[in-house]
Amino acid sequence: MPYLALDRLRKVYGHAVAVEGINLSVKKGEFVSLLGPSGCGKTTTLQMIAGFVEPTGGSVVLDGTELSRLPPNRRGLGIVFQSYALFPHMTVAQNLAFGLEMRGVAKAEITRRVSEMLDLVGLSDKAGRYPRQMSGGQQQRVALGRALIIRPSVLLLDEPLSNLDAKMREEMQIELRQIQQTLGTTTVLVTHDQHEALALSDKIVVMSAAKVEQIGSPLEVYEKPATPFVASFLGKTNIFQAEGREKTLLVGDCPIPLDRPFEGSTSISIRPEKLTISREPTGGLSGRIKTRVFQGDHWLFQIDTPAGMATVIRPNDGTAVPAEHDLVGLTIKPEDIVFALASGSKP
Repeated sequence: MPYLALDRLRKVYGHAVAVEGINLSVKKGEFVSLLGPSGCGKTTTLQMIAGFVEPTGGSVVLDGTELSRLPPNRRGLGIVFQSYALFPHMTVAQNLAFGLEMRGVAKAEITRRVSEMLDLVGLSDKAGRYPRQMSGGQQQRVALGRALIIRPSVLLLDEPLSNLDAKMREEMQIELRQIQQTLGTTTVLVTHDQHEALALSDKIVVMSAAKVEQIGSPLEVYEKPATPFVASFLGKTNIFQAEGREKTLLVGDCPIPLDRPFEGSTSISIRPEKLTISREPTGGLSGRIKTRVFQGDHWLFQIDTPAGMATVIRPNDGTAVPAEHDLVGLTIKPEDIVFALASGSKP
């Protein structure tokens, strides 16, 4: 039995459908991300779980209890917003203690739990500071600690890292995941950042236009996207037109052997890091390098091929790389192909 279950959860504003019949099962202690572009319904879904938005239909069940009749303050949830929403007139310790005080927890217990949380979020030496005296990353830790200190049934995170710079966001992703695993708190995150979802999640719910496109582990949704939207939204990808002829798939001028017969036209998806560049244009998908971009730990190439423009990522391992305008060959392995838009029969 799932710990948190959304059953045909729906929200309509007039004639506009914000969320269309979401079904989701979350295990206790699981970290789930609702991932998608702006306007896809992910924040509305989170707000229905929290109780800030009333569903048009469906249900939210937490540990066997239907939440629709419970106000937000009786659902036992912890929430961290994008803006952090800290009390500016309170110190870090006072911000952390606030939720416990509202619940009538004894002073000695509050002191103990505040001390524990300060240590967990790495702010033991900043207990007396005010939010204005802290960096964005430190404020984010206070907001996270304030949500966790009440020991919520579920932690809801509404794009909590989006205000941080890239380096701080990456550091906070690691810290957030470590804290979540330490406490074992069931967590639902809303994000539009694919890298954030991949880094943090046990399960990703990819959403588009009010509907769920795919639910799976980070590896599943990345390696085996169920729809063209998932393939293109979750990381970079190449989508090529291909033609099946018996046990051969022709991609541009490149024949790829298959282990089963396939006839007909199809669209295939291949991740940029799965393509291998060879300085010899024969034997693979031929092409000419249009653009070469150095991105620190890797090179990114745009290559004009008979199958269309290909994006290729190659690690910066110190070896020489082809130059712009060079003729090259791209190796495509059958096992790296995802049949994302098949109009014939999948092999």
